[in-house]
Amino acid sequence: MAERPGRLEGRVCVITGAASGIGAETARLFAAEGAHVVGVDLTEGSEGELKIVADVTDPEQVEGMYAQTRERYGKIDVLFNNAGINPPEDASILDTSLEVFQKVQDVNLRSVFLCCKYGIPHLLENENGGSVINTASFVAVMGAAVSQISYTASKGAVLAMSRELGVEFAHRGVRVNSLCPGPVDTPLLQELFASDPKKAARRLVHLPFGRFALAKEIANGALFLAGEESSYVTASSFLVDGGLSQAYLTPDTSDDPQY
Repeated sequence: MAERPGRLEGRVCVITGAASGIGAETARLFAAEGAHVVGVDLTEGSEGELKIVADVTDPEQVEGMYAQTRERYGKIDVLFNNAGINPPEDASILDTSLEVFQKVQDVNLRSVFLCCKYGIPHLLENENGGSVINTASFVAVMGAAVSQISYTASKGAVLAMSRELGVEFAHRGVRVNSLCPGPVDTPLLQELFASDPKKAARRLVHLPFGRFALAKEIANGALFLAGEESSYVTASSFLVDGGLSQAYLTPDTSDDPQY
């Protein structure tokens, strides 16, 4: 029996923030599903068949990375605009400086704007359009008393912008969705557990699964939005948050031997 083609066989996928975390995991998954993966990051070390070092807050570098991709493969099918930062200096609005606020907006929002502005025209040239996936967050749909004000504002804007673009370009075959992860088990969260277990526990207690997401679980969400299975999905806020945004009370596991 012939091996089944991958779900992204032959598609050219540009992934930003591809050196670590969700971006790197998604790059590996897309490649395993047959895609030509272009991994973009500010530093070297991206996952991908073609690796590009670029600052995605710079219009010329964003145009350049798409031109380089087009020259190599002749087309672009999927944009996964995933680059982002969440610095500890971004906290309560009372404590966050204007400089920190703007830096987070530039990386998390400006970059998505630029990647859509210069990337979507490439998708429009395809006979079957393409898919744009913009990484937002569960914080775009709910509030937190432990604030990261600029990060939250940037992700809310990404969600709204993705919704608008999804509506605007649907009739031209380009789908645009925002991927909204819940807290993910990354080195950043592991460091938080080590440095401030109480603060970390405040985040964990609200998750119905009793654990953070794995990066691969978020990558699987991106795979769905990139492939044909989501052909009628656009302008959506695709939550992969383990039920966090829908939970009022979570199970009491204090007497459960499984926990």
